[in-house]
Amino acid sequence: MNHLAHVFLAPDSAEARVGSILGDFTRGVELSALPGEVHRGVRHHFAVDTFTDRHPEVLESKRLFSERRRRFAGVALDILYDHFLLKNWHTFSDRDCDWFIRRTYRELRENRHLMPPQMARVTDRMIDHDWFGAYQDLDNIGQALDRVAARVRFPNRFDGIIDEIQAHGPELEQRFLRFFSDLQSIAKEF
Repeated sequence: MNHLAHVFLAPDSAEARVGSILGDFTRGVELSALPGEVHRGVRHHFAVDTFTDRHPEVLESKRLFSERRRRFAGVALDILYDHFLLKNWHTFSDRDCDWFIRRTYRELRENRHLMPPQMARVTDRMIDHDWFGAYQDLDNIGQALDRVAARVRFPNRFDGIIDEIQAHGPELEQRFLRFFSDLQSIAKEF
């Protein structure tokens, strides 16, 4: 899962939502030293990722990608799933999407002191460039994936993966809807 889905599913506190993103930035972080709710959010992040990586709909979605790009499929799906969450927001939430995004950005700014430096830099960019709002447009998903592919440290041919996403878009979305419904139900138990 990517950042929006993690904060959406996180336990309902600002600190847990910070922790739900911090789960991607734990290298060098002493987890036991984190405040309780932040630590809870990190644990929740890990549980969501484990559930996601094993879900049959996610595994089948990865198989839709060509051999050339399959190694990158998990990353692509993580970011694409934020797009599908935004597109189908009212299926999963009674709250207004724009309100949720504004609140999340405000909480991230107010709790910057809880973040390791790399996370603080990324969340600053996230807020300044409105990543969550941008993920509503599939073209922006393609650009984000190309940027991530360019940062991969080994030679790859992952760029242009959006073409495969578009070719399988309806199936990927239907698989997401079934998967995310399961995830949302079980995430309350993490």
